[in-house]
Amino acid sequence: MKNFHFNLFVAFSLVVTLVSAQESMELTAKDSIVKSSWVVGLGINIVDDTSSPYGGNLLDIKDSWNTVPYPSSVSIARNFSNGLGLKAVGSYNKYKVGKLIDGAINMAERDYYAIDGMVSYDLNKLFGETGWFDPFLQAGAGYSSIGDIGRTTGNAGFGFNTWFSDTWGLNFNTMGKWGLEEGSTKQVQHSAGVVYRFGVEKALSKKGMEHLASIEAMKKEQQRVQDSTDAADRAKELAKRMAEEQEAARLAAAEKTRIEAENKRRAQIENDIKNLGKIYFAFNSSTLNTESKATLTQLATLMDATPSITLEVASYTDSRGPANYNLGLSERRVKSTIDYLLGQGLSSERLIPKAYGETNLVNECDDNTPCSAAKHRLNRRSEFLVIRF
Repeated sequence: MKNFHFNLFVAFSLVVTLVSAQESMELTAKDSIVKSSWVVGLGINIVDDTSSPYGGNLLDIKDSWNTVPYPSSVSIARNFSNGLGLKAVGSYNKYKVGKLIDGAINMAERDYYAIDGMVSYDLNKLFGETGWFDPFLQAGAGYSSIGDIGRTTGNAGFGFNTWFSDTWGLNFNTMGKWGLEEGSTKQVQHSAGVVYRFGVEKALSKKGMEHLASIEAMKKEQQRVQDSTDAADRAKELAKRMAEEQEAARLAAAEKTRIEAENKRRAQIENDIKNLGKIYFAFNSSTLNTESKATLTQLATLMDATPSITLEVASYTDSRGPANYNLGLSERRVKSTIDYLLGQGLSSERLIPKAYGETNLVNECDDNTPCSAAKHRLNRRSEFLVIRF
């Protein structure tokens, strides 16, 4: 038995260790790399076409940067597994009046069109894959049309993509564009936009393959441990379920007995109070007679025996006389009724007064129906309703 307990402890400890390590034993985005893909992008571009854009005017946004307030750059790229990529970019811009262009103030608004072809290299091939940050260098050539002036350029720059998923990300890049013809100036073009990646081919990195091998070994060990403990777990679960079912049956029977007893007790209390009957008043009077006091004394005794009871004490009048007067008369009747019960030692919190005047008649004796004195007397009453046990 001692060896069994020791073996069970070892197995349990191993299971706990495996569970605690489970989170780290799952493949993540860092375990795989994008081997190749197509990427399309849409964004905005900024052109700095001063005579020396990499000089003191590089960050002079107000005087040197030209842009338009809507998407103005579209691109498509094909990236290969060796880190190289081919990219084509088309862009539109507008040179504003007052901006610094080619070292002079621009005097007329001019449209800018450019098409560029680039070869890029993914720097992650040198520094290792990050899974979300994708920096690159790029170089190529292009053609820019500014108003009625065109220029062929040699291009070089850098940038990066940030990927939020396998398909969606953001692109930021900066590119210097040097005019190849004698006398043409150089430009700087920045761009930022949304990129969509499709046709993705992925593969595990070297680290990912090592990670996968570790996961497979761990799963095999987990299965071995699980197989060795399944029989004991099933027996333990069966015994637990039987005990729970027996306890549930016992509790259900006890609850049923309690509810039945409580319902019986409540029914008996309501019958006892109902059997006491109502108390009645003389015409235009709120004074309790001897018979009413005797009834109230019995009621107080019943309530003393069951301290949890709360009663509504409701008083009424017959229909004779003005309704407003009868409402006040019923208020005096309910007060005299409750005052007597308070005098018997009951707490006011257990008595809820309600005055209804000439409403809720027990018979047909309203203002339009002649009735005998005996019938009118039935409406001059205080009655009792159990509202809480």
